[in-house]
Amino acid sequence: MQRQDGILLESGTNEIEIVEFEIGNNRYGINVIKVKEIILPTPITIIPHAHPSIEGIIQLRGDVLPVIDMETVMGLPKTIGKNEGKYIVAAFNQQQVVFHVQDVSQIHRVSWDQIEKPADLYSGDTTQVIGVIKRSEDMLLLLDFEKIVLDINPESGIRVEEVKKLGVRERSDKRILVAEDSPLLRKLLNDTLTEAGYANIEFFENGKDALAYLENAVASGQKAQEVVQLVITDIEMPQMDGHHFTKRIRENEQLAMLPVIIFSSLITDELKHKGENVGANDQVSKPEIAELVLKMDQYIL
Repeated sequence: MQRQDGILLESGTNEIEIVEFEIGNNRYGINVIKVKEIILPTPITIIPHAHPSIEGIIQLRGDVLPVIDMETVMGLPKTIGKNEGKYIVAAFNQQQVVFHVQDVSQIHRVSWDQIEKPADLYSGDTTQVIGVIKRSEDMLLLLDFEKIVLDINPESGIRVEEVKKLGVRERSDKRILVAEDSPLLRKLLNDTLTEAGYANIEFFENGKDALAYLENAVASGQKAQEVVQLVITDIEMPQMDGHHFTKRIRENEQLAMLPVIIFSSLITDELKHKGENVGANDQVSKPEIAELVLKMDQYIL
């Protein structure tokens, strides 16, 4: 695997490094931050009655990890043997999984504004594609790995039951702005935050549209905290990612006082410095929805 550029260290540049891999005749991508390592296939232990996309489990340095067959996930004919292809060992949403792919080629650094949202014709709750990178010879499809894992194990996602434990609450007078590109996650957030009493929510598919909404509001004479009292943002979003979105809020004198919570599958002890560097007030790892609600309470009195 060849790296085109050095490791992306600076925060808020609106750039992403993508590991390119192949399944069938298509090229796909995964955020390099999610990738722990790439290894050759190792012996698999079959799990009876497992999900059709689970090949089995492997033991890697003391950890037992599920192996996900990406050909099955993508609905493609089975062509990769058990001992063929490559394993992408990934970590996000406080869990580790292995993706079995045909090949891994190189790493690309691109700007999020080069990544287009999938057309409505093939987007929606059922698609695994969250972004399209057009290239001269082909396209690179950025996949929603959180949704792939959630489809296999629904218990790994956001659960409204966690919020119900907080009891009856009334927060509908608080205006919340949420930037989240996944239609599935937007619905889950709407359901859970509404259950938590936060029923006045404005959703945007990316940081670019969310920032434009805020900038237009203050340009028209409104005060930022009259428009919204809190901003929640994902990190990985086409057009403008959450780190750059947060940075732009902090650079705007009229918006700078708005509290911003980053809610992402990429929140780890090793990566929290990126959110801190762009001025996020707090960071919560998906799917910890109850923790997110408690943080919202803290910043909106």
